[in-house]
Amino acid sequence: MFTTRPTLQGTFGMVSSTHWLASQSAMAVLEDGGNAYDAAVAAGFVLHVVEPHLNGPAGEVPIILAPAGGQVRVLCGQGVAPAGATIAHYRALGLDLVPGTGPLAAAVPGAFDAWMLLLRDHGTKSLADVLKYAIGYAEDGHAPMVRVGETVETVRELFETEWTSSADVYLPGGRPPTPGELFRNPALAATWKRLISEAAQAGEDRIAQIEAARRIWREGFIAEALVRQAGRPTTDTSGERHAGTLTAADLAAWSASYEAPATYDWRGWTLCKAGPWSQGPALLQQLALLPPELPRYGSAEYVHLLIEGCKLAMADREAWYGDADEVPLRELLSEEYNAARRALVGEKASYELRPGSPGGRIPRLSGHARVVAAGEAGFDALGVPGAGEPTVAKRPTSPVPGEPDVSADGGTRGDTCHLDIVDRWGNMVAATPSGGWLQSNPVVPELGFPLGTRLQMAWLEEGLPNSLTPGRRPRTTLTPSLALRDGVPVMAFGTPGGDQQDQWQLHFFLAVALRAEVRGGLDLQGAIDAPNWHNDSFPGSFYPRGMRPGSVTVESRTEPDVVEELRRRGHDVIVGEAWSEGRLCAVARDPRTGVLSAAANPRGMQGYAVGR
Repeated sequence: MFTTRPTLQGTFGMVSSTHWLASQSAMAVLEDGGNAYDAAVAAGFVLHVVEPHLNGPAGEVPIILAPAGGQVRVLCGQGVAPAGATIAHYRALGLDLVPGTGPLAAAVPGAFDAWMLLLRDHGTKSLADVLKYAIGYAEDGHAPMVRVGETVETVRELFETEWTSSADVYLPGGRPPTPGELFRNPALAATWKRLISEAAQAGEDRIAQIEAARRIWREGFIAEALVRQAGRPTTDTSGERHAGTLTAADLAAWSASYEAPATYDWRGWTLCKAGPWSQGPALLQQLALLPPELPRYGSAEYVHLLIEGCKLAMADREAWYGDADEVPLRELLSEEYNAARRALVGEKASYELRPGSPGGRIPRLSGHARVVAAGEAGFDALGVPGAGEPTVAKRPTSPVPGEPDVSADGGTRGDTCHLDIVDRWGNMVAATPSGGWLQSNPVVPELGFPLGTRLQMAWLEEGLPNSLTPGRRPRTTLTPSLALRDGVPVMAFGTPGGDQQDQWQLHFFLAVALRAEVRGGLDLQGAIDAPNWHNDSFPGSFYPRGMRPGSVTVESRTEPDVVEELRRRGHDVIVGEAWSEGRLCAVARDPRTGVLSAAANPRGMQGYAVGR
């Protein structure tokens, strides 16, 4: 089968990420004697610089790690709702949804502390060693991708009239970042240099310096600037100016943390995901819904089966996932439950939102989800096929409030980042940094980066698993994956894409896994390159949280007879651009031979794998 690139193979180390500069920076760390975790932290901070429209230090990052010879763990870098972020507070402001932008949508920032814990507990390098790459690109400049400038153009008026601190960084001299010209963020470089300098006062010990950096983030000059910014009334997607709820006490009280992964066993594989505070278990549910015998890979019957299973899993996500209540994950993944759910998949496409009743429990959907599922006018809010994560504060007259108006580059839309790394010792990591986008909140002038907006994913309605609740995590779409074969870690993978992440990852995983069973199956790069698709038949996770029942968006490379058969089965098929579905990255290790592999997504022309 034709692939756009080779699957890389070697024995020293492999990196795949959504930007070539992050991939090469991580490889430089490996070449300098660092391990996969040192490399991941360095790459993560570079992504904050070179993909500022997709992530930032005040965003969030779930990380799955498999230390050589150790246990798979999830490192949760998803911050919680501040103490003042109550439903009553938002309702008193006349809101029925958390705005898609602005400080009211800001959770406690999570990414920075998660990177620091990863470096402290599993890395070997110093704080200065891993931050020097990001500092260099922020201070000396880098040639930005075209998408950065396009994103800035969508919010130019907002930046020039309201978010002027953002204009100072992203519209220097009135011009957005331009490909082929060096773009700098000196305020961000100064922040990290000051952080390193102050942390060095803790002494020569590597861990002491990292702990000092964590304290500075939570209680020092960075915390003070974040809190000041949160208190500034800011225009958001509601069209009004609101101040946020984040306080110094909120920042000081929170820390990233470790937990066991959610897992599911399938045909000798074990898939590891973050828990139901993420959408990760939706991938596990989709596997649990598969019948013992699968239709031919890529056939219309195969695509139909996966789409319908996804609808059922995502309906359960809406009814059951969240951090505000106990999630019956054992029942949701049980054979008895999934046998009954599997029977709901018929020959025709379903246009219903059908959550199940695990253990006899009654599913709980938000009022907003019930409205959009009923198809009432005005709630199709997705607007354009392929809409992704970040929201843009447009004027209230926008027909698609909150969605970025960026359609270049094959129709793909920016939203998040991803990185996967495996080193020569067998350490493996997958991370999906996101949030804190340049279009999410004004740049904090003293720091060079904005607050995040993850609270927009929580409901302003009491009694739901994902109700906005102080001290609890808003449910996130971020969902890196790690796969074991016969109990041994063999593959780390993931993708940007909001609600599409666990759809694209399922297609990728099955393409890889079935290779062992079907001669001529796909390798890593082939599985990434294969025509992909997604559906929007459930409430979206991002403001204004619309859905498109029965919809399926496929790449134009999909066989015409497959498209015709899907339409005959009742799917509302939208044929998108040839290379528009999926932004996957992957690395792998064969435990029998020690051979390492990597592949990266060609869509968008920015993701790259490197290794040797």
